Amino acid sequence: MCHYCGCREIPLIKEFIAEHESVTDLAGDAVRALGSGDRDRARTPAARMAVELRAHWAGEERGLFAVMRENEEYTAYVDALALEHRGLAAFLDGLDLDSAEQRAAFVRAVDELHTHIAKEEDGLFPASLTELTGEQWDRSIDAWRTVHSRDPLPG
Repeated sequence: MCHYCGCREIPLIKEFIAEHESVTDLAGDAVRALGSGDRDRARTPAARMAVELRAHWAGEERGLFAVMRENEEYTAYVDALALEHRGLAAFLDGLDLDSAEQRAAFVRAVDELHTHIAKEEDGLFPASLTELTGEQWDRSIDAWRTVHSRDPLPG
């Protein structure tokens, strides 16, 4: 991951990255549990991951994604990211860890999630640093706060 552009110092981007880290930690816990054959132990982190992802996606899509779509140059990129959100959400809604096929699909989905996160952290987030106006950042932060019903961000 890039550490050069400075986007990681933007409070909203810090929150998104923290959410990514939390979700990938949960996903890793679930994958490790599945790897040891413990489906019961995998259920809790997989379920928590799904809940955290939904809040994370809502914060991204209602805020940062919405304002980035205002620039035609980013519309297709953001739309593709949102489509990936929908695909993973649908998969997680029907996840059955008692099925060997679903367990294998879950592990693949976690790998795809890492790729998706890289598209955001190495592509969209740095682009937002140079593209967004102060008013667009305010709207993005307000959307995130509304979704999360808390206000850890300065401002």
